Amino acid sequence: MFQIDPLSRIPIYEQIAEQTEKLILLGLLLPGDPMPSVRSLSVELGTNPNTIQKAYSELDSRGTICSVPGKGCFISKDAKAVLEKRAKQRLGQLYTLCESLKLAGVTMEEMTDTVRQVFGKGDGNT
Repeated sequence: MFQIDPLSRIPIYEQIAEQTEKLILLGLLLPGDPMPSVRSLSVELGTNPNTIQKAYSELDSRGTICSVPGKGCFISKDAKAVLEKRAKQRLGQLYTLCESLKLAGVTMEEMTDTVRQVFGKGDGNT
């Protein structure tokens, strides 16, 4: 389920959180789906259980999973909507990046081609 790169500059807990959110957006994790237990995922990934707990705490604070005492962690009912809203809020960052690229001499055609490549990956989201 998770692919961890121990040599990455991205902390392991954040890799787990990002991958979980990607699986939610792709529809591979649905509301109510259980997350692996902290212990089982730490054994599977060969990492400290505290790292897994930190990832789960981060996901809980973002509203993408919810913890049920004694039962485990589950994908929250509105996880996808939360993630989509957060992504749309990042459009301001895209605007700033486009301004910077324009100043650096990147043409609108080059930017448009890049956007078309992203949307043309065949994921069904055009």
